[in-house]
Amino acid sequence: MLLAVRIKHQDIDEIQYSLDELKMLVKTAGAVTVDSRIVNRERLDASYIIGKGFLNDLRSMVRDHEIKLIVFDLNNIRPAQVRNLEEQLKCRVVGRTEIILDIFARRARSAESKIQVELAQLRYILPRLKGLGGVLSRLGGGIGTRGPGEKMLETDRRHVLRRINTLSKKLKKIEQHRQRTRKSREHELVGAVVGYTNAGKSTLINLMAKDDLFVENRLFATLESYTRRVYLNSENRALLTDTVGFIRNLPAHLVDSFRSTLEEITNSDFLIHVVDITAHDIEANIKTVEDEIESLDCGHKPVILFFNKVDACSDETVLNRVQSLYPGGILGSARTGHRIDELKTRIESYKDRQHRD
Repeated sequence: MLLAVRIKHQDIDEIQYSLDELKMLVKTAGAVTVDSRIVNRERLDASYIIGKGFLNDLRSMVRDHEIKLIVFDLNNIRPAQVRNLEEQLKCRVVGRTEIILDIFARRARSAESKIQVELAQLRYILPRLKGLGGVLSRLGGGIGTRGPGEKMLETDRRHVLRRINTLSKKLKKIEQHRQRTRKSREHELVGAVVGYTNAGKSTLINLMAKDDLFVENRLFATLESYTRRVYLNSENRALLTDTVGFIRNLPAHLVDSFRSTLEEITNSDFLIHVVDITAHDIEANIKTVEDEIESLDCGHKPVILFFNKVDACSDETVLNRVQSLYPGGILGSARTGHRIDELKTRIESYKDRQHRD
C-alpha cells in the first residue's frame, strides 16, 4: 500500500507524479502494489503521520487486503512514527528512502558499489538507532561483545561507527586507484553521460561504443560507472562514462556514499544529459539532474542535451514544445540510432576545442 500525504496548498499533480514514481520504485524493489492513496492533511501528525480517522480505515484495508508493507512517499519518517504505525497496523512501515536503499542493495554488483550502498545504509540508520531499539540484524554482521552493564544501543553505535570507518578506508583505496586510472586518460577527451534514472544512458553508450552494458527497463538498472571508447569518425575518438541515474528526493547520504563514482562527472570535459522525452514531467526531470550537477560544482561544464526515445513519442505537441524550450537539444533515439551522428559531431567539436586549448 502506497501513501502520499498532501499538505494544504501543495500541487496535487506534483504529489500524484511522485506517487506514480514511488510505484515504479516499489515494483523495481520486487513488491506488488495493492493500492495507493493521497491523504490530505493540514500538517503531519506527530505520532502517526496521518490522522486517527484515516488510521482506522487503513487498519481495515491492511486486514482486508492482507497488506504486508506500507510505503509512505516521504524521505524522513521518525522511528517513533514507524513504531506507532506498525503497532497499530500489524505490518511493516517504510519511507521512500528505504525503498531506494533496498534497490541499490539489490543492484550493487562491484565491490565498490557494495561498499557505497552499505555506507549509505549505515549512515541512514546511525541517527535512528535509539528509535529502532538498537536492532541491527537487518544489516547483517555481528554486533560484537558488550562490556559490563553497557547498553545494547551504545554497542550498536560503536559497531556502526567502526564499520563506517572501515568501509570509508576501503573506499579511499578504490578512489586512489580511480585517480591513477584518470591520470592515464588525461590526454583523452572524456564525457560523462548523466540523466534521470531510466532515461536510456546505458543504451546510448551501448550504441555508440558497440558494447553490451547491462540494460533493463527499470529504475537504477546500473549503479557502476563504466567507461567505454567511442569512435567519432576515422580519426577522432572519445571516452564516455556511464553514471548512476538521478531521481527526485535522492537521499543525501546516498549521494555522499556515491561521491567517488560521481567524481567521474567532476573529472569529465563535457556532459551528455540524456532526457526521456516520453517522461511525464520532462522539465522537472531536467531540473533534478541540473541541481545534482550543480551540487557537484559541475554547473560550468558544457552540456549536450540529448532527448531520447523520440521513436516512442508520437505527440507532435511534445516534440515541438521541447524543440522550442531547448533549441540546442538533439531529439534522437538510442534504440534506433536516430541523430546519433549529429551527437558525435557535437562531441567532436569539444575535441577540436581541446586541441586549441
